[in-house]
Amino acid sequence: MTEDHAARSFRDLVVWRRAHEYTLGVYRLTAGFPKYEIYGLTSQMRRAAVSVAANIAEGFAKRGRPDKARFMNIAEGSIEESRYYLILAEDLGYSQTESLMRLLQEVSRLLNAYSRAILKSIVYGKGAGV
Repeated sequence: MTEDHAARSFRDLVVWRRAHEYTLGVYRLTAGFPKYEIYGLTSQMRRAAVSVAANIAEGFAKRGRPDKARFMNIAEGSIEESRYYLILAEDLGYSQTESLMRLLQEVSRLLNAYSRAILKSIVYGKGAGV
């Protein structure tokens, strides 16, 4: 997608694609966690990862920019939750998480930029494709 074309689907958003990639990575990572974590850390990590991409997708579909911004804010909260779970998983010795931490940081930067564009469009009343 080029910059001069509005996204037609949440799947067109780079931030959603990277968030989805992060979610798939979390599923792969947690598949190797101890079985006793299935209802603990495994479930929590997966839920938080899914929440990031899902809230970006849901927010994209909202017509009002304030609604869009609210869903992006929820996704940002799930990013911070995910960040903690990656730290915990590594501290518990379950896995190395550097690559997922880098990917999550990228998602965070992209989402922050997307959120700023939405908020700017609220203030200035424009913003095609947001």
